[in-house]
Amino acid sequence: MNLNRARELIGVQLQFRSGYNRNSVRMILAEVQKMHGQGAVDQLIRELGLENRFDLKPGTDFSSLR
Repeated sequence: MNLNRARELIGVQLQFRSGYNRNSVRMILAEVQKMHGQGAVDQLIRELGLENRFDLKPGTDFSSLR
């Protein structure tokens, strides 16, 4: 998955305004981590405000979700 597609999919999850969408975002971040590494995940977390919204912190390893 490329980073632009990840941003798009996470944006859709953010529009739902529900805490239940946190799991979907975590799965997307796991795919990003697999293909682009931890730096790309941390960038998306900061860029999209995922720490405030879903309590997802930069540096979190999402590889166990694969």
